[in-house]
Amino acid sequence: MVAIAKRALSDTIVTGKGQNEERSWSYYRDEDDLLVEEEEFEEGEEEATQQYSVDNAIRRYLGEIGRYPLLTAEQELRLAHRVVQGDIEAQQRLVESNLRLVVSIAKRYNNQGICLLDLVQEGNLGLIRAAQKFDPARGFRFSTYATWWIRQAISRAVAEHTRTIHIPVHVVELIYKIKRITRRLYQELGRDPLAEEIGRAANLTKERVVELQGMAENPISLDAPLVDDEQYHLADMLVDTQAAAPADVVTHQALHDQITLALEALNQRERQVIEMRYGLHDGYCHTLEELSLHFKLTRERIRQIEVKALRTLRQPIQMNRLRELA
Repeated sequence: MVAIAKRALSDTIVTGKGQNEERSWSYYRDEDDLLVEEEEFEEGEEEATQQYSVDNAIRRYLGEIGRYPLLTAEQELRLAHRVVQGDIEAQQRLVESNLRLVVSIAKRYNNQGICLLDLVQEGNLGLIRAAQKFDPARGFRFSTYATWWIRQAISRAVAEHTRTIHIPVHVVELIYKIKRITRRLYQELGRDPLAEEIGRAANLTKERVVELQGMAENPISLDAPLVDDEQYHLADMLVDTQAAAPADVVTHQALHDQITLALEALNQRERQVIEMRYGLHDGYCHTLEELSLHFKLTRERIRQIEVKALRTLRQPIQMNRLRELA
């Protein structure tokens, strides 16, 4: 603002033109959601029993957890009631019988920068938490309830350890949801689904889908070299649209210096009137009325002081200073 004010004063002096005067459980909303989750992850339990093409550590772990038999609905219910009563052994058996569920869910988060065993370990912590908080009186399978806790634990680990920019866990869950829906729609439609189609399937707006898709992209380092050119980096090609151009900075500084010299030709009151009238200090251009109140003079007297000061500034020696910068 101050620079603009100084430019306005310079233009006024050079052109002679005057200035105008004035300027948890709640995660499941209804029973249908629970049934969908239950069906989805009961299939995951069966998939987890298969042999995966993974390293020896994973194969050994799968062999170990394969010793624990799956529970029937009746067995699960009995154990859950015992857990509520504080039976630690029942809680341990409930956890052990669902370890394959953790593996099946962890596999979906593989290739995210964390090894599968670490994902499984994080998921196991979520499974234990689920066993501690499960309420069999709700009438749903334990695997359905545990799925949310396992996913949350794994998602938190992925969000905290693999992303340069932290994203809240609930947003990470939405991103994975969008990815799953995108893959499913691609198989159904035979083409990349539109944001509107993904939004309808996920019960999200088109704008929210586009925003989540953008968050899913991996960040690019500003130090990354340009293609086929290791001499220059991405940061070298970015333009700061908010920063002033170097030439403008130099011009503004030169204008400031020349106006300061020109104002030395005025007496103290004339200088104050010009500085306040053109906003040379704070960018605010005071009106004649405001100046008359400040100096306790009439508006006409303030106008006369301004005219006299501008006449002095328009003398050849002052004009020559400013004409090159106008």
